[in-house]
Amino acid sequence: MKKYLNIFKATLINELQYISDIVLGFLSFLIKIFIFLQLWNYLYDDPSSLIAGFSKDQMIWYVIMTEMIWYGTRNKTLTNQITDDIKSGSIAYALNKPYSYIIYIITKHFGEISIKFILYLILALVTGFIFVGPIDFNILNLPFIIIIFILSFIINAIIRIIISMLSFFVEDSTPFHWIYDKIIIVLGIIFPIEVFPLFLQPILKFTPIYVVTYGPAKLVIDFSYSSFITILLVQIIYLIMTILLLALIYKKGVRKLNVNGG
Repeated sequence: MKKYLNIFKATLINELQYISDIVLGFLSFLIKIFIFLQLWNYLYDDPSSLIAGFSKDQMIWYVIMTEMIWYGTRNKTLTNQITDDIKSGSIAYALNKPYSYIIYIITKHFGEISIKFILYLILALVTGFIFVGPIDFNILNLPFIIIIFILSFIINAIIRIIISMLSFFVEDSTPFHWIYDKIIIVLGIIFPIEVFPLFLQPILKFTPIYVVTYGPAKLVIDFSYSSFITILLVQIIYLIMTILLLALIYKKGVRKLNVNGG
């Protein structure tokens, strides 16, 4: 455990040197929030009306939260590094080191996004208060929301690692990352699940959208203990399933690497 903590600290210290690069990404975040703000202002002719049970302020805060998750947790470790390690064969050297390659990647990922997410969280809160104003929020719900956020980050990281591990079997996993990204952006960021047609809502609740973006944002804007328990249970199921799938793909990939003389 100590070696992974050292990896996390080293990565975190290294990321502190690139805060200016993170700040430059704020512009894209703010532009998107401004666009969505205009969209919801247009859709809500009457500011007091509700769409799918959400007020205009809740809808805007939902987009701010999901965009924050999207921008604050993106990095190239889970995509480019794993794919490059597999394609170049350098993963064979990593397998011989005295630590788990998977845990090393996850630890490095969280070291890279910790500062980034905190900065985007601050920006999101400031943006929300300026454009919308505060929403009804009970500070006592915060521990439950933090649990859901942490699990969403872990699940998203595992899913991305699984996609990158496909490079063991296909030439390039980049197209699969592109598909995953677009699904999250189109279906998991712009609108909450309740806005979609009724026949589609149960399907979306079985997708990563529900546990990665919708769940955390939903609890921020409209917390209830029943929603928390439901989202938590689905996240636990997703966590178990993705861990098992990752273990299977990784085992088969390493075996393929050994057979090919990697």
